[in-house]
Amino acid sequence: MLAAVMFTDMVGYTSLMQENEENAKLLRDRYRKILEEKVLEHLGKVIHYFGDGAVTIFGSVVESVICAKEIQTELLKEPKVNLRIGIHAGEIVYDDFGVYGDTVNIASRIESLSLGGCVLFSAKVNDELKNHTEFKTKSFGLFELKNVKFPIEIYALNSDEIVVPDKSDFESRNMIRTNSIAVLPFVNMSGDPDNEFFSDGITEEILNGLSKVDGLRVTSRTSSFAFKRKSSDIREIGRKLGVRNILEGSVRKVGNHVRVTAQLIDALDGYHKWSDTYDQDLKDIFQVQDEIASTIVSTLKKSLNINQTEEKPIIKSPTTDLNAYQIFLKANYFWNKWTPTDIKRALQLLKKAIQIDSNFAQAYSSLSACYVYLGAIGQMNSAFAFSEAKKYAEKAIVLNNQLPDAHLSLAMTNLFEWKWDEAYKSFQTALMLNPNNADAHHYFAYYMMAISNTRKAVIEAEKAVELDPLSLPINSFLGDMYLNAGMISDAINQYKKTIELDSTFRNAIYGLGWSYFHSGNVEDALKLFQKVKSFTNDDSRLYSSLGHIYAKLARTEEAIQCLNKLKAIKENEKDSNLSLDLAMYYLGFGDFDTVFDYLEKAFEAKLGVLIFIRSKNWKDIHTDERFKSLIQKMKLPLD
Repeated sequence: MLAAVMFTDMVGYTSLMQENEENAKLLRDRYRKILEEKVLEHLGKVIHYFGDGAVTIFGSVVESVICAKEIQTELLKEPKVNLRIGIHAGEIVYDDFGVYGDTVNIASRIESLSLGGCVLFSAKVNDELKNHTEFKTKSFGLFELKNVKFPIEIYALNSDEIVVPDKSDFESRNMIRTNSIAVLPFVNMSGDPDNEFFSDGITEEILNGLSKVDGLRVTSRTSSFAFKRKSSDIREIGRKLGVRNILEGSVRKVGNHVRVTAQLIDALDGYHKWSDTYDQDLKDIFQVQDEIASTIVSTLKKSLNINQTEEKPIIKSPTTDLNAYQIFLKANYFWNKWTPTDIKRALQLLKKAIQIDSNFAQAYSSLSACYVYLGAIGQMNSAFAFSEAKKYAEKAIVLNNQLPDAHLSLAMTNLFEWKWDEAYKSFQTALMLNPNNADAHHYFAYYMMAISNTRKAVIEAEKAVELDPLSLPINSFLGDMYLNAGMISDAINQYKKTIELDSTFRNAIYGLGWSYFHSGNVEDALKLFQKVKSFTNDDSRLYSSLGHIYAKLARTEEAIQCLNKLKAIKENEKDSNLSLDLAMYYLGFGDFDTVFDYLEKAFEAKLGVLIFIRSKNWKDIHTDERFKSLIQKMKLPLD
C-alpha cells in the first residue's frame, strides 16, 4: 500500500531514566497520549512502539505533516518533551507484525537526523506540500543515508510554532568521513619474526591514542589489520574503510634499539601529507609513539576541524617496566587471534605482566576482557569468569579511571549478570572516554536490545559497523538488529555483505537463514542451515534452528533427528548448557509448556545469552504471560 510513514523518538530518554525514572516515564506517557490523540484526529495509525519511540502510518502525506506539527507544538509546552520526527512517503508492506520496505527505512533514517522539536521529511513529502500554501519548508540539501542507494534531499517544516534547524546543525553529519583515519599495521622489518607482536603493539598504541582525539574518527583495529601483508592500493583501502587519511609505517627492532618510520597519506589521491623516521632506544618507545600521534593530529589540524587544543601527551607510558610491557604486547598479539586457546595464552601472559608490575592498569584491563570472553562463550564457568572479570576491571579503574576498555569489561559483566543500571553507566563512561570504540557501540547495542529499544540498538550497531566495517561479528550483528527491528530486507542485505567477507561465517549464515524464514522463503532458509553442516556436525544452534523449522513444517521425523543430535551434543559436552537451544526446538512445535520449562532452567543458570530472548525468532511467545513474568524476573522493562 501507499502511505506516509512517520517515525518519532524521544531524545535522551535512556539518560532521563537513569536520572529520574518516574519523571522519564511521565514524559513518555505524555508523549504517547499526545501522539495517539493527534494521530487519531488525522486518520493515522500507530503501528508499533519501540521503547521511547513509535512508527505511525497515514493515508495522506498532508495529514501526516499537520499531525507532526501539532504533536511538536504540544510537546514544546511544559512539561517539555524533546521529540524527533522524520517522515517519508511511498510503498510499504503492511502485515500483522508491522510495516516494512524502503519507505520505512528512509523515514527511520530521516528521524535519526532530526533535532528535538522539529519536523524533518524527504523531498517526496515536500513535493506533496507544494500546492498547500499554508506550509513553508526549508531545504538542507542532499544526504547519504545508510542502506539507501541514492542521496535524499532533506527538508524541515518552517514554522514559528516549532523548532526550525539551522544548516550548521547538520555540519557534523557531513564531516565525519573527512575527519577520519585508518592506522594500517606497521610492517615488522626486524630479522626475527617473533618481533611481530612488537610492531603490532606499536600500531595499536598509536591507533588507541588517536581514537581518543575529539573530532577524529578512527577505524577499529579489526578492519585496519585486515590489510596486513596485502599490497592493496591506498585509495582502495580508503574507499573500503570509508576514511580520508591512512597512516602506514614500519618497525625495525635490534636489541634495545628501535627505528620507526611513519607516513600519512591522503586516501583520496594517494599523495603523502607527512612522513618521518625515529631512531630511539627501546626505553623511549612511548615517546616515539606519542610524537607520531601528536604530529598526525597537528598535520590534520591544518585542514580539519579537530579539537585537540590541550598540550598534553596523546599516548602515556602504561608501565615503567619494559619487560612487563613486552609481555603485555605479546598477550595482545594472542588476544587478537580471537580463539579460546589464544585467549587463554594471553590470560597467562597478562598474569605474568602484573606480577612484574602490580600497577600496570592496562594489563589488568586486558585480563578482565579475557575473562569476559571465556565466560561469555562457555569456555569457563560463567560465575567464576565474570567475578574475576569484575575484580580485574575494578582494579584497573582504581589505577587509571581513564581506560575505556576497563569500563567496557565492567559493563559486559554487569550486562551478563543483568545489572542493567550499572551496565548502562559503565557503557556511557566507556563511550565518553573513547567514542571511536566499535566494540563499545556493538555491545551497547546488546544492552539496547535487552531493554527493548530496538531503534537505538540499530543505531548503535550501525555506528559499530561504521567504525569497524570489515569486522565479521559486528557486520553480522547489525543484520541481527535489522531483523529484530522488522527490517527484513535490510537484514538480508547486511547478512549477504557479511558472507561476501567470509562465506563460512556461521552467524551470518544463520541470520540469513532466519531472515528468509521470516520472509516466507522457507526452502532457501533450510538450504542455508544445511550448508552449515559442511562446516560442523556438533553445533547446537544448527540443530535447534533446523529442528524448529522442521517442526513448523510438520516434518516430524526430521525434527526428531535434530532433537537426537542435540541430546548427543549435550551428552558429549557436559559443561554446556543447551536450555535455550532446546527451548527453540520445542517452540517450533508450539509446545510452550516445555519451552518455558527450559527458559526457566536458563534463568536459574543465569545464562547471559538469555538477553536475546526478545529477538524476532522468539516472537511466538512474546504475548504469553509467562514470557512477561520472565522479563520481569530479569528486571527488564516490559515495553
